[in-house]
Amino acid sequence: MIAMLLFLGLQAATPAGEQPVAPYVQSDANAGATPFAGAGMWRAFHGQAGVDRIVDDLVARSVADPRISDIFKGQDLVRLRRTLKEQFCYILGGGCRYTGRTMRAAHTDMGVQQADMAALVENLQAAMRREHVGFGAQNRFLAKLAPMHRDVVKIRGPRPAE
Repeated sequence: MIAMLLFLGLQAATPAGEQPVAPYVQSDANAGATPFAGAGMWRAFHGQAGVDRIVDDLVARSVADPRISDIFKGQDLVRLRRTLKEQFCYILGGGCRYTGRTMRAAHTDMGVQQADMAALVENLQAAMRREHVGFGAQNRFLAKLAPMHRDVVKIRGPRPAE
């Protein structure tokens, strides 16, 4: 009983506008990458305001993108935006804590394909260009994110016929 209360105590109350999720242990390790050292990458992404604009643009592009929009149907976009902002801030060395689930847990049963991931990366690149993040900084960030595909992509080939 005490262990369960401690476990549940690690969970923050569900933020306004978000759907509740099953309890999990919150940890920066869930972000899927270690943060960059120093403040250079944080400055290259224009701090919190820049990260906020990039994430909002990325989510808007992805929801509207006919290649991957189905993946986002029925998803908690409020939570997605919040946790992506936390994740990007944490990885870019902005001093944020990441409160989201692991990449594997967050993407379970979504059926994400390699082509879906490629479309998402294209949308992220477009959002970073719109924010005027330098090409080198974009590539360094994408290199940090790239290993996460192992936990996100579940279908390596074409989608099964329906």
